[in-house]
Amino acid sequence: MMIIKGLQKLTLIDYPGKVACTLFTFGCNFRCPYCHNPELVIDDGSPPIPEDRILRFLNERKNFLNGVCITGGEPTLHTDLPEFIEKIKKMGYSVKLDTNGTNPDMLELLIDRKLVDYIAMDVKAPLEKYDEVVKVKVNISKITRSIEIVKAFPEHEFRTTVIPELLNREDILTIAGQLKGARRFFIQQFKPSKTLDKAFLEKQAYLVEDLKRIRYEIEKLFEICEIRNV
Repeated sequence: MMIIKGLQKLTLIDYPGKVACTLFTFGCNFRCPYCHNPELVIDDGSPPIPEDRILRFLNERKNFLNGVCITGGEPTLHTDLPEFIEKIKKMGYSVKLDTNGTNPDMLELLIDRKLVDYIAMDVKAPLEKYDEVVKVKVNISKITRSIEIVKAFPEHEFRTTVIPELLNREDILTIAGQLKGARRFFIQQFKPSKTLDKAFLEKQAYLVEDLKRIRYEIEKLFEICEIRNV
């Protein structure tokens, strides 16, 4: 069974062009110290939301909502994700998936079975710095494969949360170069309101003007390049 620990009943920003809700799956294979959903990484003891309750909610709201965002944690860790999404798709919903790109096989399966309509992939760092930023050993070949899969999918975006402690200007430019040609790329400002590593509550964020200058340098690489959370 899918382990879902959160439900945001309405979002007008998480799924472009859709009136949606967001489901938060539990469990992640990264340990990003700045993660703003630590309760989805380390179990805080809160009970999961039963799947039947989620499906009942979606069935009741299908005349109001038209999209479902599935995020985490890392949703692709759940082997029953395809079966769960099938139930959602049968209600007529469009589905957006957020992923860290560590499970390209699952991405291909979901695409082949036409179970996702929009994919958002978090790119955490330049490929050579992944382990340093996410604090675990990463199979970079899976990340690069996922990047190519997502790039080829019609409705997609990439996004990178930036914090000077971990990513400098050159790192951000390197990430942009590795994603060149993607449809959408978003630079996400770090917000020290809740973090997996409490020490990061004291870390400084980028100045907005600095992020604007970086965006100016890379915006021609993408159809859309914007800054979020400022």
